[in-house]
Amino acid sequence: MKVNFNKIPTSGRELDYIKKAMESGHLQGDGAFLKICEESIGKITGAKASLVTTSCTSALDMSALLCNIGAGDEVIVPTYTFVSSVNAFVLRGAKPVFCDIRPDTLNIDETQISELVTNRTKVIVPVHYAGVGCEMDTIMDIAKKSGVKVVEDAAQGFCAYYKGRHLGTFGDMGALSFHSTKNVIAGEGGALLCNDPSLVDRAYFIREKGTNRIRFVEGKIDKYTWVDYGSSYIPSELITAFLAAQLEIAQKLTDERVAAWNYYRDRLAPLERAGKITTAKIPSECKHNAHIFFILTESAETTKALSAFLKKREIATNSHYAPLHNCPMAKQLGCSDRPLPVAEKLAKTMLRLPIYSSITPDEQDWVAESVAAFFGEKL
Repeated sequence: MKVNFNKIPTSGRELDYIKKAMESGHLQGDGAFLKICEESIGKITGAKASLVTTSCTSALDMSALLCNIGAGDEVIVPTYTFVSSVNAFVLRGAKPVFCDIRPDTLNIDETQISELVTNRTKVIVPVHYAGVGCEMDTIMDIAKKSGVKVVEDAAQGFCAYYKGRHLGTFGDMGALSFHSTKNVIAGEGGALLCNDPSLVDRAYFIREKGTNRIRFVEGKIDKYTWVDYGSSYIPSELITAFLAAQLEIAQKLTDERVAAWNYYRDRLAPLERAGKITTAKIPSECKHNAHIFFILTESAETTKALSAFLKKREIATNSHYAPLHNCPMAKQLGCSDRPLPVAEKLAKTMLRLPIYSSITPDEQDWVAESVAAFFGEKL
């Protein structure tokens, strides 16, 4: 049985909405579907302001501008993340200070953050890996005591919560992704959650190339002008039309993925009890969105062999990030100055299994039974 790693979900209304956008004659940003998306995201997240962007990377770029990042600043970020988490700040002259991760969730190890704070620290960037919340209470306490901002990389965290609050709404800002690999998609797309009211107006200016065009669109001024730094971070109506249809079924997609995640956990439990694999441990205060289901094996060699075994059975799997502190760019920037052993080990021993909202129990059974077969076990 062939099992894809991912399948794109649809509501059935995407093409209707795209057609409606085309018929409106308004394909640029700031159209009706942009407003619909921002209202939907605001209702789901509870953020003070939700600005849809061309990508999560764009949202992070905007956050770096809003934090006034410049040369000599330092940004604390987990080493186990996508490069966008650091690029937004490095592009403006900051130095990333990499932190190790927790072995249970693969999130930033909050117990190590305080020792990394210096008088040059400007921002802490917690990354909510796999839609599981970081320990935000601890992180926000550190930020408050240190006088630094918090930008949450919640690219994988849509419809996921920590202590009842949506991920991305704890820090000064949060960034969401609606990339095709995420649970709710727009092909490419993202959103900036702006939780500090004092930053909201400027966020709109930055999104519109540094102009106050938003006030022109709202009819508050008769012409707009250049008022700030900025770039083209606003998506077209075609993107937001597709996203609007997806947002209508966001909770349904999340519930289906969580059910699939729980099914994997139950089916693979005998292998975990036997010590063959380890799965993620979800802290009790977190309500995750099942973006990723991963397993850990005892060694890099075992993980590599397991991946090859599953491939022969037509089961698609994936590894994930190379720890950033070991990458060539980190060495070039002088940011590779100490080992981060947890991330270095887990990056080599982790394997992501297929998961998507429409995956069937039969497909999951084939995956679980194949993992067991590799270890010479039966489920």
